Amino acid sequence: MVSATDLGKSTSDQLAAAAKANAAQVSAAADLLLGVIRADALVFTAGAGHSLAAVAETFYRAGGLACVYPLYHPELLPLHGAQQSTRTERRSGLAEEVLNERAPGPDDVLVVFSTSGVNPYPVELAAGARRRGAAVIAVTSRACVAAAPRRSATTLVEEGTVVLDSLVIPGDASYPASAPRTGPLSTVVNAFLWNLILAEVYDRGAAEGLDVPLWRSSNVEGGDAANAALLAKYEPRVPALR
Repeated sequence: MVSATDLGKSTSDQLAAAAKANAAQVSAAADLLLGVIRADALVFTAGAGHSLAAVAETFYRAGGLACVYPLYHPELLPLHGAQQSTRTERRSGLAEEVLNERAPGPDDVLVVFSTSGVNPYPVELAAGARRRGAAVIAVTSRACVAAAPRRSATTLVEEGTVVLDSLVIPGDASYPASAPRTGPLSTVVNAFLWNLILAEVYDRGAAEGLDVPLWRSSNVEGGDAANAALLAKYEPRVPALR
């Protein structure tokens, strides 16, 4: 019988280990995001497959940054075709097509979520952003990158300005511990690392008197009114907010 206690402990242990291993990287990522806010620029976020769950977590989210521009192509989402999403992530050239429509500039930052960190789309997206002068925060797993078949000239680890390591093991599964087959952790850890960055951005921004643009829940009193000013500011620059 599955022990919820065992699974919960393995998850909490993973989060604690990721927080400890990435303390310096979280601070460096917060530096980059604070620079974006000071410059009134944008944080671009991207991923493919199930890493798009992390992109959704960054965008138009209660408690999340309002200055986020999600880079997206519908064929990357498994809900629009599961096998197609895998083929699309492995298609060289798609990243440049996406960047040609809208790309981060020198004042912006790109955050790329990819656990395997080897497929052409996330790797070429990071490389293309860096060519355009943008810093790149890579959220990946060094162990998965090391174990995955090479499909690009470089990896996301090599292309990241700052690299956060989720510590997820190859295959993503975590349960049972002796021979993992289920209980994937990448989505949970990605969201946790992102929230660690947001917490540091908030604390440091507040300490210097910086107005950190954060969404409120539209289901609490005053939420819609609080968000109206953010929508007026960012909707012209972020079409997905319409």
